[in-house]
Amino acid sequence: MKLIELKPEWTLRRSEGPSRSLGDVMRLLAAVQQEKNLSRACATQELSYRHAWGLIQTVGRALGGPLLHSVRGQGATLSPLGERLLRANERVTARLSPLLDTLASEIESEIREAIDHPHPAIRIHASHAFAVDALRDQLRKREVAVELKYCGSEDALASLAHGGCDIAGFHTPIGPLESAVLERWRRWLPPRGRVLINLVSRRQGILVATGNPRGISSLADLTRPGLRFVNRQAGSGTRVLLDLLLEHEGIDSRNIAGFENVEYTHAAVGAYIASGMGDAGAGDETAARLFGLDFVPLLQERYFLACRAEAIDSPAVQLVRDTLRSRELKARLTSMQGFGVSDCGRTLSVTEAYPQLEKRRTRARSERAREAS
Repeated sequence: MKLIELKPEWTLRRSEGPSRSLGDVMRLLAAVQQEKNLSRACATQELSYRHAWGLIQTVGRALGGPLLHSVRGQGATLSPLGERLLRANERVTARLSPLLDTLASEIESEIREAIDHPHPAIRIHASHAFAVDALRDQLRKREVAVELKYCGSEDALASLAHGGCDIAGFHTPIGPLESAVLERWRRWLPPRGRVLINLVSRRQGILVATGNPRGISSLADLTRPGLRFVNRQAGSGTRVLLDLLLEHEGIDSRNIAGFENVEYTHAAVGAYIASGMGDAGAGDETAARLFGLDFVPLLQERYFLACRAEAIDSPAVQLVRDTLRSRELKARLTSMQGFGVSDCGRTLSVTEAYPQLEKRRTRARSERAREAS
C-alpha cells in the first residue's frame, strides 16, 4: 500500500491572478544555502538555470525584495529576506511535521481497516526523539505499517497500560535525578508486566545560538536579563528533567524570560533558536547538530521502548527488535550525531534497568508486614 504523507504548504496569494505554491522556491533556497552556487542548486533540484532564476525573481518581486545575492564567478548566497524565509520554513516544518505524521499514520490505519488488511499497524506512542523518527522510517522501508503518535513520556506509558498502543517510548536520566523521574513513571512500569527495549542513549542540555554569543555555560546563565529562552511543553520528559535540574540548583524558573514559551519537539526548539527568535532552549544534542547550533550538555539519559511482557515475542514487536538490531538503523542513528547505539535492540526487564524500583517495593512490603504484625 502506498504510504500517506502530509506536508505543510506555503502559498503566495496574489491580488491578481492565481495563487502559487512556494514549495519549489523553498527547496531551491535550501539547495542554494547548501551548495553556495545557483547552478549546482539547480542540478540538485533538476531545474534549468533559466527556470530557477525566473522563480527567484518572480517571488522576490512579489515579496518586495531579492531572495539571493549572486555575483558572477563568486557563487550565490541568500539575502536577508531569503534567509528569513528559509528559517521560517524550518520552524513551520519542525512544529507541524510530528502532528502531520501522526495524522498520516491515523489515516493509513483507517484505510487498512476499511480494506480489512490482514496486518494491522504497529502502534507506537512516544516522547519525541529523532531516533524514533529513524526507527519509523526504517520499519516503513521494510514495508511495515507504523502508527506513530508523539506525546510525553508519562502519557506514552499510560497509553500502553490502557491498551492504546503496542509500544511506548520514554526516557530517564542517568545519575542522581533518575530516582526522581522514576517516581513519576513507576506506576506505569510494573516489573512483571513490562519488558524494555533499549533504543539509544543521548545527551540533554541547552541549545544555544551558533558560536554561543551570549556565553551560556550553565543553567544559572539563563536568568540573565534580556536572554530569550524557549522551553518544551509541560509534561514532556525534557521539561520534567529541566524542572528537576532547576529545583536541584535552587533556580526559580520565574527568573528565566520565556520559560513559558514552549515548543513541542526538539526540532522545533532548534529551528526557533536558529531563526534568531531565541537565545537558548531545552533539548537534545541531535537537534543542536541538525540546525548548526552550539550545545551545552547537562546530563546523559537512556531512551527505552516499553511493551507488555506477553507481547515481547509477538510478530509485531519482533519486527521492531530486528530493525533495532539492524546495521542500517544503527548507521542512520550514528550519522545523526548525539546518539549512543551500542545497546540498541537489547531487551531488559524493568528490574534490570531500574533495580531501585524493586528495592523500593521490597521496603514497602516489609513496612506493610511490620504494620500488620
